[in-house]
Amino acid sequence: TFQDGGEEVEDGAVYNVTLKKVQIQQAANKGARWLGGEGDQLPPEHTVRQYETSKIRAIKAGTLEKLVENLLTAFGDADFSYISIFLATYRAFASPRAVLELLLDRFGNLETSSHGEVANLNSLESEMVLRAEIASVLRAWLDQCSEDFREPPDYLCLLKLLDYLKNNMPNSDMESRVQNLLKQFQNQEVEAVDGFCSTSSSDLVDGEELEISNPEEFSSFQDHVVAEQLTYMDVMLFRRVVPYHCLGSIWSQRDKKENKNLAPTVRATITQFNAVTKCVISTILGTRELKIQQRAKIIEKWINIAHECRILKNFSSLRAIISALQSNSIYRLKTTWMCVSKDILLMYEELSDIFSDHDNYLTSRELLMKEATSKFANLDSSEKENQKKSQKRLQLQKNKGVMQGTVPYLGTFLTDLIMLDTALQDYVEGGLINFEKRRREFEVIAQIKLLQSSCNSYCLIPDQKFLQWFKRQRHLTEEESYKLSREAEAAADTNILSPKSQKSMVKRISTLFLGTDVFTPPKEQPLKSSPVGGSSGESTDSASVSSCEFNHSETEDVCVTPVSSPEDPLKKSSVGSDKGYDSDKGSISSDKGSASSKGSLLDAGSGLDSGSIPSRDSVPSSVPKALPVYNRQSEGSCIIRVSMDGLHASVYKSILITNQDRIPDVTQRALLKHNLEPDAVEDYELVQVISEDKELVFPRDANLFYGMNSHVNFDFILRRKA
Repeated sequence: TFQDGGEEVEDGAVYNVTLKKVQIQQAANKGARWLGGEGDQLPPEHTVRQYETSKIRAIKAGTLEKLVENLLTAFGDADFSYISIFLATYRAFASPRAVLELLLDRFGNLETSSHGEVANLNSLESEMVLRAEIASVLRAWLDQCSEDFREPPDYLCLLKLLDYLKNNMPNSDMESRVQNLLKQFQNQEVEAVDGFCSTSSSDLVDGEELEISNPEEFSSFQDHVVAEQLTYMDVMLFRRVVPYHCLGSIWSQRDKKENKNLAPTVRATITQFNAVTKCVISTILGTRELKIQQRAKIIEKWINIAHECRILKNFSSLRAIISALQSNSIYRLKTTWMCVSKDILLMYEELSDIFSDHDNYLTSRELLMKEATSKFANLDSSEKENQKKSQKRLQLQKNKGVMQGTVPYLGTFLTDLIMLDTALQDYVEGGLINFEKRRREFEVIAQIKLLQSSCNSYCLIPDQKFLQWFKRQRHLTEEESYKLSREAEAAADTNILSPKSQKSMVKRISTLFLGTDVFTPPKEQPLKSSPVGGSSGESTDSASVSSCEFNHSETEDVCVTPVSSPEDPLKKSSVGSDKGYDSDKGSISSDKGSASSKGSLLDAGSGLDSGSIPSRDSVPSSVPKALPVYNRQSEGSCIIRVSMDGLHASVYKSILITNQDRIPDVTQRALLKHNLEPDAVEDYELVQVISEDKELVFPRDANLFYGMNSHVNFDFILRRKA
């Protein structure tokens, strides 16, 4: 049992004291001994237990001298993790040279040492104990943080250490180890840790140039090969990360001009993450001549690659791919996303949910800790086909006997360490170094070290063909990618709306989506609050799923919906629900839920911050709690779908109606939405589709909201009167 023993204050140090009660002996009682029994073979009632209380001292704050001295006394105080914590965090408040000088000059000088712990021993025993303590600290330092001694070209700390060992521990294993480390550093060419991406043509082989991705070449790489090579690159870089580079006090100084070379191992990891993100964007947008279906196939391929990264437990490239698909220039490709299959979209939604920012990214944190040291990924999918595919790939991995490590998204740890650095003081009263802060930081660094250790389980072979392809990619700037995105979408809009292609396009898309759901756009945008309009045509809140109907000046696209039964079980899923895309302002009409539900895209074409990735779950408080939705009457409003007679039912327009709207008002708005003359209201009739052979016809001035059948789909046909 443990008991708080308060604090102990010494000159230059403050200690937390914990009292621990431990059993030291268990013996047979008097009666049991008379019977010849042994203590460990008898039931509790026949034994006598003896306990003692031991004191655990953990330094809470102190001067640098006291903290270094505590390296030698920590084991005696039962603070067994102190040395690891100090070595992992001391760079936040001291240099390697300062610590080494204190350790060797002040405490390592055996002639002048007056070490309190061994003061009552004779001189020889004192020297042996102190030598053992210093050797233990130095051995841990070389094991855990040998990079601290890489100081080219002079290597002053390493030479000082070598000189000390020659004088005090000649011909020891430690001395030969330091000599070998010095030779290793001197023989290695000093080079910065670079990623696998190329930012200049000087890094390329003669005759090569940076180029925009060739779709055929990219398609030739199998999905699992791409994922394995991305994981190979991420593993190589993550294993090189020096943990103290991640400390908030160090990483937060990276933007200062004099610190441009600070934390190179962390910078290399971030560079690789950005390279993957930009590679995704350039493969999707880099070729202007791609058709809609071809571009959709590339998106599908990247989602499949992301899924393979999930199987490999590579959360870094997984997040990079998801971030790219959620970037402004990609998620606004509404026509392209329409052509992405239902199963792939469900997979995409599940992968995106891993990085939801809900509860400080609780899902990704729990998943990372759950799988940190597991041999294989633990894949759960709400969609049966995806589950089968995942289990099949996992079983293949298990049959090969290949275990996987775990590559985290390093940004999570960097954020945590920066927040700790901001929240906790570096120094406490009396100018003492706050070591409690370092203990808290070490909890995060220990997780990084654990994951680095797990990466040794990977057994990946580099594919030079892919690595060279990846290195050759020319990355688009944010301006270039957004311009290409607008061009691609404009070309798609023109193709869909042209009279000649409309019928063939409807046939092609309806065939594509037969039995499947349509695109659920991947991201929300921060919303701008404005008054919610009624039937009068006023501007409405951009959060409204039918806000597009009030702006008739913008180009409209064909809306595509699946040919599926009303009882499609996928409607239960936020991503799988039957969603048609109203393209006037990039908004969604949804069967279930509201515009704030996951996966909805709001006002995609306006108010975009270049390069920003909006939060999935952030919806301003100004958004109404209950927004009008398709197939459900709520608070006096709902959304209906109106298609033109003679066109495929999958080509429709979503219209908001209220309990004040009558047939002529709705008919006029439907004509406007379909680019027909609004004055021709008398020439058209609006009917509700009840079934394949039944329709509901309304009287001329009927109230549509109360007159419609609310027990079937809210699907209407606008038909010219006979």
